[in-house]
This record gives sequence, structure tokens and C-alpha cells, in this order.
Amino acid sequence: MTPETVLSLADVSYTYPGSESPALSRINLDIRRGEIVFVTGPTGAGKTTLCLAASGILHHDYGGILEGSMTILGKDVRDYPGMAGIGRNVGVVFDDAEAQLIFSTVEEEVASGLENLGLSREEMHRRLRHVMEATGIVDLADRAPHTLSGGQKQRVAIAATLALGTGILILDEPTAELDAEATGAISALLRRLSEEGTAVLIVEQKLDDLAGIADRMILIEGGVVTREGIPGEVLQRPEGAVRPPAPQREGAAAPIISIRGLTHRYDGVTALEGVDLDVAPGEIVAIVGENGSGKTTLVKHFNGLLRPTAGSVFVDGLDAATTRVSDLARHVGLVFQNPDTMLFAETVEEEVAFGLLNINPGGPQATGVDAALREVGLLHRKAAYPRSLSRGERQRLAIACVIAMRPKVIVLDEPTTGLDARESAEIMAILGRLRRDGHTIVMVSHDMRLVENYADRIIRMEQGRIVPDGRTLEEEPCPRLCSTSPGRAPFTASTRSPN
Repeated sequence: MTPETVLSLADVSYTYPGSESPALSRINLDIRRGEIVFVTGPTGAGKTTLCLAASGILHHDYGGILEGSMTILGKDVRDYPGMAGIGRNVGVVFDDAEAQLIFSTVEEEVASGLENLGLSREEMHRRLRHVMEATGIVDLADRAPHTLSGGQKQRVAIAATLALGTGILILDEPTAELDAEATGAISALLRRLSEEGTAVLIVEQKLDDLAGIADRMILIEGGVVTREGIPGEVLQRPEGAVRPPAPQREGAAAPIISIRGLTHRYDGVTALEGVDLDVAPGEIVAIVGENGSGKTTLVKHFNGLLRPTAGSVFVDGLDAATTRVSDLARHVGLVFQNPDTMLFAETVEEEVAFGLLNINPGGPQATGVDAALREVGLLHRKAAYPRSLSRGERQRLAIACVIAMRPKVIVLDEPTTGLDARESAEIMAILGRLRRDGHTIVMVSHDMRLVENYADRIIRMEQGRIVPDGRTLEEEPCPRLCSTSPGRAPFTASTRSPN
């Protein structure tokens, strides 16, 4: 017997307020009980808008022009009493996990939705424990969400949604900030839920990691479904990328970033311990590791957003522990893993101009703004409202805001999150050009294929330490862990035990 259809969109089109062209055009989609449907496509194709439509949000909480019809469990979406009524049947995790976390501890966050389901205390405890174990966050139960890494926050948001036990799950880039191990755990969990009858709609760019669990794949381009079928028929692999050539240098230059004995603690929790690291001018250095390994904590010390509990950090000769953040910003720029935390202006142009105005009050802004937007392919959107951009476009805008100030060091935390393969390659090409102009690039990433293609050196972290993958970097530079460019002496990356 064919499983029943639990979610149905018929000729759904949607145009955002102030936009002339539709973000979705005549979408027809039926999802059956227990089915996993994987949606992919280029950045700006309408994937997130499709999530908003399928979750009922466009029908209740948005303006714009909406056409077509939609049913949830056979009932017209407009007949539900707002999102509260829909939420009893549909669970949603959006790509901005941080915006969904509002409680004091992780356990409170996951338990919050259960309190409204009328469950017995025993059942609440059982479901809470089960979902926290399944998502690997039991050890985070007493942590405040704001102290977690991006990947840990993502897992908490997924756990809080799964705990509700809804029959339909909609996930927008659920593993964008997760390492390979966490992605595998979420993949296995979603397959298990589908076997129990949960329908799952996933929007993702991680084709290799998640497409394997899908029953059906949909390719959306320009707001239109262009291909649909089993993943093997729809999936098209991007061509391989080529690492940009490193600048040729004679001899070993003094490091532009020098770290000795760096230790950092959050409320008694050790996030970094005894880290030593040198980065050469003009390098592209990738920092990799599992969620919570200390990657983001490390790079936040470069521009003074975090100060060392112990040890020292020098950037371009400045002591990052004592130099004002505004002064460090002239030398090092940081692009956060969630671009929305950086965006607040009314137009794209104003967004980029803000940083330039801070470092050069009263100076000309237009040339630098246009150059940065042209670099990231957004010059034609300079009058647009930043929040109306797609996730990938917002990521490129955040990068433009930093590169407009032309700091010597550019740090990017997950720079290709939410970007398709083509745009990821474009971003890396931008970084390659910046490096050739003399900038140093440090990027945090979970995408090993990307960093192996583009980075001069890969630094791996575990539990707040830099680890040498079974051998010291001083013994022999290995291609994956510590590759160095011709004509440049390697800089060491090691750890030391605290005294």
C-alpha cells in the first residue's frame, strides 16, 4: 500500500515584498509518510523559500504575493490556527541555529517544547535523554548555548526540534556547521526516524554526506524545479578545483601571527590549552577539527574578540591581548560563520561602507565599497536590503564587508557554509587573489575537500590543542597536514603541555 501524503504543495508561487521576480514559481511537491526528500540547487535558487512555504510560515507570517495551495496531513494550511497549530505537526530547523536558542542551558532548550505536550514526567525524561544521546549533546546539558561552537549549536537546535516528535521534519542546511562525525550521526538518526514514519524534507549542499539517505532528490534553480528523481539520476558532481599558486618568497619571513602557550577558559571550561602556532605572511592556512575542538575560539583571539586566559597572541606585531579591538581591525578582519550576526544596515552598500567609515572617518567610501562588492559579485545588488539576500549572497556580503577594509590578515570561520560548489570555488578564487596581493588568509572549515584543494597548510585541532596526526610537524611536512609552498620555509604548529 502506498504511504499517505502528509505534505502537499500545488502550483505554489511566491514573490517577496518589494521584489519584481518570484522566488518560487509553480512548485508542485508531495511528500509521503516516512519519505526523505533531498532538495539542492545553487545559492539563491529558492531552497530556503521552499522551506518557508512547506512549513506554512509564508502562509501565516510573511507578506508578499503567495499563490497556489498547500495541505498538511490533508488539511489546508490556512485552516490551521497560526504557526502554533502547524508546529504540533511540523518541526523546522533553519540554517541560523543560534536564532532558535533562547534558554539558559542546553537541557532547558531541548526540554522546553516537551513541557507543552502534556507528557508524564517519566516520558519527558525518557524522550529528552533519547534525543540528547542521539544528537551527541549529553555532555553539553549544563552548558549555556551561547558558549557553544557553531556545530554544537546546530546539534542543539536539531535536538530541540526532534524532541517534539512531529511527524514532519523540515531541515534547512542542518549539517552546514557540523563535522563529519556529527553529520554521520544526524544522517543515521534521520534514516531511523523515516523508518518510524517521519517525513523529512532536507535542504542541503553536502551532497556526498546526506544524499545517500534520500529516497528522492529535487534540483531547484531560479525558483523552479528543474530535475526530480532518485539521487543517482539527479546528482551531478562539480569539477575538481585547483589550488591557487602561492606567492614566491625568498627565505623565511617573520610570522604575521605568532601564538605561544595560548589557553582560554569559558566559565571554567577549557576551550584552548597550551597552543603554539606561527602563520607566515601570504599563507592560506586552514584550521580543521570536530565541533567544539576550539577552532573558532582560537581565531577569535586574532582580533581581540577573546582575550587569553594565559599565553600570548601577536598579530602583525600587535599584542592582541591588550590592543583595542578597533585598532586590531585595521590589521585583521574576521568573517563570522553566521553572516547574519554581521548584517544590520538597510542596504548592501551601507553595510560595506560601515567598516570603511570606522577606519577612515570622513574619507571617500564609494570606491572601496564598489571594489569589494565587485570582488564578490554583488555590485548589482548594492541597493538591496541585506536580509532579502540568499544565505550564500549574505555570506559573500559578509566577506565584502571585511575585504573592503583590506586588512593584512583575513580570518574566515566556515567561509563556504551555505554555498554551492560553484560559489565555493568563486569565494576561494577571491581569497587566492587576495593572497597574491599580500594578504594572509586563515580559514576554519569542515570541508576537507575544499581545504585540501586550496590551503597551503592544514592545522588540525582536538580538544583545544593542535595535533600533529601521529607525528610532529618538525619531523617532516606532510602533504595534508602541513603542506608548504615552494620558496617558503615551513612554520611549525605544535602544542606544549602546561607547566
